[in-house]
Amino acid sequence: MLQYRPFLKQDLQAICSFPQSEEELFYFYPKAVYPLTPEQLQRAIDQRSDSTVFVQNGSIVGFANFYHWENGICCIGNVIVAPFARGRGVAKFIVETMISLADHRHSANTVQISCFNQNIAGLLLYKKLGFTPFDIEERKYIDGKRVALIHMHYQLTKTRS
Repeated sequence: MLQYRPFLKQDLQAICSFPQSEEELFYFYPKAVYPLTPEQLQRAIDQRSDSTVFVQNGSIVGFANFYHWENGICCIGNVIVAPFARGRGVAKFIVETMISLADHRHSANTVQISCFNQNIAGLLLYKKLGFTPFDIEERKYIDGKRVALIHMHYQLTKTRS
C-alpha cells in the first residue's frame, strides 16, 4: 500500500540515489549536477513547499514538492520514483496526492507541472491524469542542445461539484 508523509532530513540519501543517470537527474532537477548530492537536494527543498516522501512497505519509493504555491496556483516539481518501484503506479499516486495537497493545503484552482519533451513516460502520464499543455519553453540540455520544456495545467474547479 502506498502512503505519503512530509520529507525528513534522513530521507536525503535515499532520494539522492534515485536518479540513475545524468538524463534522469535532468528530468528531476535540471539545475543539479550528476550525481545528485544531499547538499544539492537540500538547497532545492529549502526553496520549496510541501516536500513529500512516498513510502511502500517501509521503503521510500518517490518524492515531489511544489516550487510555486501562491495565487491559486501550485506547481509540482522534483517528481521522481525509485528505480525499483517504476512501472507500478507510484508516479500516478504521487501526482494525484500532490493535486490533493494543492487543493486542501493551498486552496489551489490550478495545478501545473512541467515535463521535458524527451520524457515520454512523464508526458503520457500527465496527459492521462488530465493535464493539458499551455506553453512550451526552450531550454538547454546537458550537452547544450535545445530541448522543449512543456508546461501543463490541471484545473481543479472542473472536478469539483
